[in-house]
Amino acid sequence: MLDLPFRSAKQLAAAVKSRKIGCAELLDLYLKRVEKFNPRLNAIIATDIPGAQKRAKAADAALRKKKLWGPLHGVPMTIKESYNVAGLPTTWGTPELKNNIAASNAVAVDRFLGAGAVLFGKTNVPLYLADWQSYNAIYGTTNNPWDTALSPGGSSGGSAAALAAGMTGLEAGSDIGSSIRNPAHYCGVYGHKPTWGICTPRGHAMPGAVATSDISAIGPLARSADDLALALSVMAGPDEIDGAGWKLALPAPRQKSLSEFRVAVMLEDPNSEVDRAVQDRIQAVADFLAKKKAKVSDKARPTIDATESHRIFITILRAATSGRMSPEAFQRNIDAAGKLGADDHSYFALMTRGNVLRHRDWLKLNNTRHQMRLKWAEFFKDWDLLICPPAASAACPHDHEGERWQRSITVNGKRVPATDQMFWAGYSGMVYLPSTVAPAGFTPSGLPVGVQIIGAQYADRTCIELARLLEKEFQAFVPPKGYE
Repeated sequence: MLDLPFRSAKQLAAAVKSRKIGCAELLDLYLKRVEKFNPRLNAIIATDIPGAQKRAKAADAALRKKKLWGPLHGVPMTIKESYNVAGLPTTWGTPELKNNIAASNAVAVDRFLGAGAVLFGKTNVPLYLADWQSYNAIYGTTNNPWDTALSPGGSSGGSAAALAAGMTGLEAGSDIGSSIRNPAHYCGVYGHKPTWGICTPRGHAMPGAVATSDISAIGPLARSADDLALALSVMAGPDEIDGAGWKLALPAPRQKSLSEFRVAVMLEDPNSEVDRAVQDRIQAVADFLAKKKAKVSDKARPTIDATESHRIFITILRAATSGRMSPEAFQRNIDAAGKLGADDHSYFALMTRGNVLRHRDWLKLNNTRHQMRLKWAEFFKDWDLLICPPAASAACPHDHEGERWQRSITVNGKRVPATDQMFWAGYSGMVYLPSTVAPAGFTPSGLPVGVQIIGAQYADRTCIELARLLEKEFQAFVPPKGYE
């Protein structure tokens, strides 16, 4: 079993319940690790230590009276900065919101507290949660525990880095463009982007925003698949208003072993070349599944045009986030869009059109999106899951120059646009599908690689179940060196 700081939240809760460690003692262990390791990582950027210590002592007192608060009783956790936590700042990395102190908790925060967690801090994000890095003018740059010269991913980069370094017991992030999946992959932990709409995002928003965003979902990050399942059960379900009319009932996985799965395998796509080191680890997962007598195919695909899917994703993604633009920025995008050629399908062109998309045009794209959604549903009648890369490469060096769409990464020895790999975010995310990222091993240079496990709409528990079986039989979380 891993050393205590690196154990799963479920194991930590069991240790607390069996009185092997006290809640206040466990919190103190993590706080000492934060003091020791956070300066090199800058993953945890806001804390309420007195409040957490008070709650941990109350948790100990409750246990002495044989009162269990829930399945996470006494487990120390942190949460992504973009969630409202009463008394702590919610800035989304935006300087003008530096002094925005939340007056109340996000629904998800209250649910974790209701499950017994001891929340002691918040983790770093990029500006507007819009990067596969995690840096901003308020809190600075978060580093990857495997190599501090590298990005931990984004936008839940602080979440993944804190987990990998053993500075927290559990985390939760959000994902509109792989913001859970990418950091899990870069840092070697587990992450789950739920089916769109099953976890209420109330309280995960910038000031004044209450409408649910297109594509975006909130979900857990952890050091085990069991923790993903547990945290999802805590987070999922309607808010108080919607709960008056509907209840969530995610189907349990029908598979009991790897041999019962039907898995399609996708290593790369013309829209996004994938580094051979990443492909090799996804192939290793596929080979292992085949060895375990699962039905595996490298040819099965949903009958959609992947290029059209990618273009629609980028366009409606930028439409979904366009409300953040100032009037001046919006006008600049209108002017830029008017100068684009009709055959220009570059990332810049798709982004710019999305930023100023007319509602009539959005309706047309949305209809095509739903046609694709139906084709995915047909695909999942024959296949349980599709596995593919979460990104085009393992963790990349920090690069804060220029705009994201102007940057590049190295894939198979060549420099390619960093934004090409957004394909792996949108292929499933645009059509509301759940995706779990689980550790799949390491590159020859020793960086973690994750496998993305995509399931049918509402098949969240099936995605996580494959991750659980792979954790047990193929590859589990491995702590980075230097954080003993």
